[in-house]
Amino acid sequence: MSRLQLIAWEITNNCNLFCAHCRASASSSPGKDELSTKECLRVIDDILKVDKPTLILSGGEPLMRQDVFQIAKYATSQGLKVVLGTNGTLITDEIAARLKEIPISRVGVSLDFPIAELQDNFRGKAGAFEAAISGIKAAQKSGIEVQINSTITKLNAPYLDSLLHLALKLGVVAFHPFMLVPVGRGKGLKSIELTAKESERILNWFYNRQIELGSKISFKPTCAPHYGRIARQRSRNLASPKGCLAGKSFCFISHQGKIQGCGYLEVEAGNVRDKDFSQIWTNSPLFLELRNLSNIKGKCRACEYKKVCGGCRARAFEVTGDYLEAEPNCVYRPALNSHAS
Repeated sequence: MSRLQLIAWEITNNCNLFCAHCRASASSSPGKDELSTKECLRVIDDILKVDKPTLILSGGEPLMRQDVFQIAKYATSQGLKVVLGTNGTLITDEIAARLKEIPISRVGVSLDFPIAELQDNFRGKAGAFEAAISGIKAAQKSGIEVQINSTITKLNAPYLDSLLHLALKLGVVAFHPFMLVPVGRGKGLKSIELTAKESERILNWFYNRQIELGSKISFKPTCAPHYGRIARQRSRNLASPKGCLAGKSFCFISHQGKIQGCGYLEVEAGNVRDKDFSQIWTNSPLFLELRNLSNIKGKCRACEYKKVCGGCRARAFEVTGDYLEAEPNCVYRPALNSHAS
């Protein structure tokens, strides 16, 4: 069985913004049938039966949930590293101080454009850009690491240099680009989803910046397992990313307790209200299937880079209806007589 290293937990579907790409289709009211505080604490206890993964508390907007501090505090008291995935707009000096006290290890703030008007339009609220920048600075002032998460589309691809410059200027520790997977409200953005050729160019741009900037800032392209292939092709000395982690070392918990390989792969492995998390992680047929690379199909199955890539299972599912099919957003053609690398 794969070792569980990371969990993204959507503790609420409630959000103060209305983002165009939102996977959760979050709204301004709590999601129906949200896990209670007691249920959340029980899930944490059961996660610990498996391992001690990093726990990303997200949403929606996690700070819209009143007991987020209690949930996070309990998790850290049990030895888990806790990260907050937020839009940043609700982080005041007071909130930042409370997060530091927990202690939250890192705050990931969603920022897609370096220009206020464009960010506000994409996030569905005037003032979202300035509020996010203020939130970043408040977290840093309290001594919490901050990373910037950006959903990459045709809209903001031309601004990547400026966005990276802003990240460096703000002094964040990491820049995590998320290649759009059109689920939730994101289904309406297929026209601005990057083509395979555009994705290849941008992932190479990230590789170049990673080499150029070294330890100044960390890069982690997400929902882009083919970055592992690019890194392997271009340098044997650079540690390759591990490709699609869904169901292998990573999983997602919804606000209603559904377990998925990731938030974008909308196939349920089980629900913590029906079965213990540990049982789902260990025995779910979905996860057992995802962990066996011999199950993937098409060119991904034949690819010599499948161990460092494996293709995005969520994108395959959205495009073909089969999460084991080939990654649809990859230009690479495997060598004819390739061997798994």
